[in-house]
Amino acid sequence: MENKKQILSMQLNVDDFAPASDSEKESLSVMRESVSFWKDGLRRLRKNPIAMVSLAVLIIVLILAFIVPAFYPYDYATQIRGSENLGPMQYSEAEQAAMAAGEKVFPHILGTDSLGRDYAVRVMMGTRVSLSVGLLASVLVLLIGSVYGSVAGFLGGKVDLFMMRIVDILMSVPSFLIIITLNIYMNAGIRTLVVTIGLFSWMGVARIVRAEVLSLRERDFILASEGLGARKSWVITRHFARNVFSPVLVASTNSIASAILTESSLSYLGFGISIPNPSWGGMLEGAQTYILTHPSLAVYPGVCILLTVLCFNVLGNGFRRRFSPNSGR
Repeated sequence: MENKKQILSMQLNVDDFAPASDSEKESLSVMRESVSFWKDGLRRLRKNPIAMVSLAVLIIVLILAFIVPAFYPYDYATQIRGSENLGPMQYSEAEQAAMAAGEKVFPHILGTDSLGRDYAVRVMMGTRVSLSVGLLASVLVLLIGSVYGSVAGFLGGKVDLFMMRIVDILMSVPSFLIIITLNIYMNAGIRTLVVTIGLFSWMGVARIVRAEVLSLRERDFILASEGLGARKSWVITRHFARNVFSPVLVASTNSIASAILTESSLSYLGFGISIPNPSWGGMLEGAQTYILTHPSLAVYPGVCILLTVLCFNVLGNGFRRRFSPNSGR
């Protein structure tokens, strides 16, 4: 006769410890393809529609800045007499006469400026200049800031204290005024702007990297790897680099936006890209004289600055949410 287990009995049921059947194992298995850190981050990034729209806009801006001007029929420095201050899609009298004679004349899509130069190609070339300064300066900022912050975080102690006091001193210096001064005594070109902006903008990245490294040094998985005898190079590449990547990527996108604004401000004040080379800030400075009669001369470069900086900031936020190892899925 089978003994029934009493309700209040502490007796264990032997059937509960029987090996799982094949059907039970199959129901508990999770069939998911193993993906790398990069593939998983990109997969999650694609689920963010705002970040993907920002990325698409930036790709279009890059195409307009670096590819379209090579096939555009007008040059950014060519002055067409009789075509001064034309509105969008307008033709001068000479161009209308040429069209009446059967010649093909490409329209001025965004009109012309006060010197008769096609404004669309100048906006595109100004985009090329501003993006070049922003991208190159951000690379310099990223290199200096990452190396400096990593060294300070890894060494710690008095070395970290001394290095971060240097950062505090540099951050208290009015860097914008120093950049203006350097550009006065140096030829204000893309190279000069990249170097000056990069040398006085890396401190924020250094502090972010240093704080992240200090935090990671005390994490359990770092201590466990070091306790198990893992090489320093393996710990750095497998743990530190992967966890520091997300804040550094966000800082780099923000530094691009900051460099674009700095270059535009310098050019607007007359300390940036020299005439006749176009830049967004220089075009805004030249349009202020005609702000009442031809406001579109200021609207186009202003919208370009706003849209580009906004897209970089939104994309950086998307990177932070999707590439961070601790972000929610």
